[in-house]
Amino acid sequence: MKRELAWVTLAVLAMAGAALAQTSNNKNGAKNQAPGGSAEAVQRGKVVFDKKCAVCHYATSEAKKVGPGLKGLNKRGTFSVNGKAVTDESLREWIENGDNLMPPFKDVLSAEEFRDLIQYVRTL
Repeated sequence: MKRELAWVTLAVLAMAGAALAQTSNNKNGAKNQAPGGSAEAVQRGKVVFDKKCAVCHYATSEAKKVGPGLKGLNKRGTFSVNGKAVTDESLREWIENGDNLMPPFKDVLSAEEFRDLIQYVRTL
């Protein structure tokens, strides 16, 4: 009886472990891919961010560098500067036009770089 109980317990633990691993993989996959974007676009966006944005913004922290840290921007749902909703369009507008503290990037980035950068920022 004890041996059967041990086998049943072992089988239940194995299934629970497999289910947990599957859930963990889904969460990681979702983090690396923004809604409507591909993992490749997100990776290209990270390269753009590292070259053009990381000078002033942290990607992995909410702390202010020169500009605000962008970690969790998508979850916050609004810009800290003006309280407007964070959408793909509002991100593009902000990056294109800048403000009194941020330079505009409309003449610096290509349309593809904008798309990829926005996909990356949406994963932060």
